[in-house]
Amino acid sequence: MPYAEPSFTIGIEEEYLLIDPQTRDLVSDPPDALFTDCEQAVGNLVRPEFMRSQIEVGTSVCGDITAARADLKRLRSRLAEVTQRHGYRMIAASTHPFAQWMEQKHTDKARYHILAEDMQTVAQRLLICGMHVHVGIEDDELRIDLMNQVSYFLPHLLALSTSSPFWRGHRTGLKSYRLAVFDELPRTGLPERFDSWAEYQRHWQVLAKAGLFEDPTMIWWDVRPSHKFPTLEMRITDVCTRLDDTLAIAALYSCVLRMLFRLARNNQRWRIYADMLIQENRWRAQRYGFDQGLVDFGRGRLVASQQLMEELFELTAEDAAALGCQRELEHVRRIVSEGTSADRQLAVYQQALDDGAEKQDALNQVVDFLIEETLYGC
Repeated sequence: MPYAEPSFTIGIEEEYLLIDPQTRDLVSDPPDALFTDCEQAVGNLVRPEFMRSQIEVGTSVCGDITAARADLKRLRSRLAEVTQRHGYRMIAASTHPFAQWMEQKHTDKARYHILAEDMQTVAQRLLICGMHVHVGIEDDELRIDLMNQVSYFLPHLLALSTSSPFWRGHRTGLKSYRLAVFDELPRTGLPERFDSWAEYQRHWQVLAKAGLFEDPTMIWWDVRPSHKFPTLEMRITDVCTRLDDTLAIAALYSCVLRMLFRLARNNQRWRIYADMLIQENRWRAQRYGFDQGLVDFGRGRLVASQQLMEELFELTAEDAAALGCQRELEHVRRIVSEGTSADRQLAVYQQALDDGAEKQDALNQVVDFLIEETLYGC
């Protein structure tokens, strides 16, 4: 039976860090009034996160990328206004340049108490922020089919999003150190592959029946079927400091899913590669971003990221036109040519050192840069 055309609606979730502009450190225990004021500004589109120094937003269900742009721009700008009224700032980066996770407090919420108790130090180290993109795929079987295939493209998306080169005051050598922290949790990484929706249901229900969790929202794969919405949720990416970078990656993910749907409609599919191959590209994206290229499994060699992206643009050109996101895909080229947030953070840090700054002052300059960049384009 052929699949029905999905809606390809889009929703974007982002997590931000709260900053004291004097110390440039995190606000480890912000007043409850701050979150109350954020709710008054944007309603139920804002939520507390695991750490009290974090805040999460999620757009409404958007019919296209243009609507998502307007929604996310409004969310960033309004929350920035609220945090400034309280004397704070916010940054969109997946790690803070020098904050210490041992000094943070987790949110007083039952789910987070359970997480902290169950995972111990592994959870307490979760001073990281991500970006999640939901794309409307209403058919359960199609959602599983596309999840199996889209894993191939996850390293490409990660490479475009990197924003976590620092951890606890140290240059890590990785463009996305966030994944090194997050991968310590169970049920993370590349998704399992399933032949059907029923098989997926049976597997997570085994763990739920054993009392490990109540529902699959506690499965944190790089891409997963959302338990709350009829969407395929991409979770591998760092949060992007620039709004335009977020939208470009969200658009590219949507286009890839539509391209894979077109293949399915014509009784074709993307080749399923072994996890050991995809994991290698995942690591390369985590380590180098797109600087050193990714492995083309068909060619059996490393290929420059620019070439891989151009090939991906060609594959999804029809889908970009259908979804009305050519502008956003064109911005992907700009990311590849100008770099990600991680690249810009490292450049600011190195320039400060070259100018004679001490290490801590150089890190402070990175925080100042992130505060400004988070509102770029808003």
